[in-house]
Amino acid sequence: MNGTIIKGIAGFYYVKTENEVIECKARGKFRFNGLTPMVGDKVEIDIVNNKGSIEKIFERTTELVRPAVANVTQAFIIFAMKDPEINEDLLNKFLISCEYNKLKVVICFNKKDLVGEAQNEVIENLKKINYDIITLQAKGEADFSEMKMKLKDNVTVFCGPSGVGKSTILNKLVGREVMQTGEISGRLQLGKHTTRHSELIEVEGGFVVDTPGFSILDIDFIPKDKLQACFPEFDEYMDDCKYRGCLHYKEPKCAVKKAVENNEINIKRFRFYTKLLDEYKDRRY
Repeated sequence: MNGTIIKGIAGFYYVKTENEVIECKARGKFRFNGLTPMVGDKVEIDIVNNKGSIEKIFERTTELVRPAVANVTQAFIIFAMKDPEINEDLLNKFLISCEYNKLKVVICFNKKDLVGEAQNEVIENLKKINYDIITLQAKGEADFSEMKMKLKDNVTVFCGPSGVGKSTILNKLVGREVMQTGEISGRLQLGKHTTRHSELIEVEGGFVVDTPGFSILDIDFIPKDKLQACFPEFDEYMDDCKYRGCLHYKEPKCAVKKAVENNEINIKRFRFYTKLLDEYKDRRY
């Protein structure tokens, strides 16, 4: 019998089959093979004496490290337009991580009621890169129809810092409270960590997974020569660079740097890219 792991707690895995959810343990052979079941895994299970066991884990199409979720196809990156303020470096790191993992990206900016009709430079720059962007007021009478349409046939991960409304948005999409919502710490303006575990929830013809909010994202796992591919605005210029393998950093006659000079590529995003390149030199392996 085949199914999908929708939750894992304390060594037990809950596998959704066509007709039911079955509590399973993983066979010991996975430990010896260095393979641990993950939420999102497609698995084959066996049931003996009303007890389920995971017999096989099928090949993963994607594998996220933090949170540990397999076979994700899409990411809803949730940020607040205010309270807390947009952390551009953190937002860029989420985007880079999603691009590296080849996930479709939808950027959701919550709390638009706190900024009125003011134009947001961050959002306008992201629109120029053709990112799919939604602005909403999750605690108001928001219309979630656009987000719901994007869930169909996808496994969607919710990511972003704490306190921006991820759990509130998920609860509204599902139509019931499936994750506890938290508040912002007034002293530090940091969100309280309110989500305890990752869980796949079936909704609108797809699955969503709410993930623990965090404010620091490690992208050190991305190889230096793969970083440029995580900036989609570079794509149309890279083939015009003089040198093959150009990193668009200190090389002469670089088409990407020329595009920055001509304001065709946002200079703040480019400076963030070069800052990451500088950080590679300081790493210890």
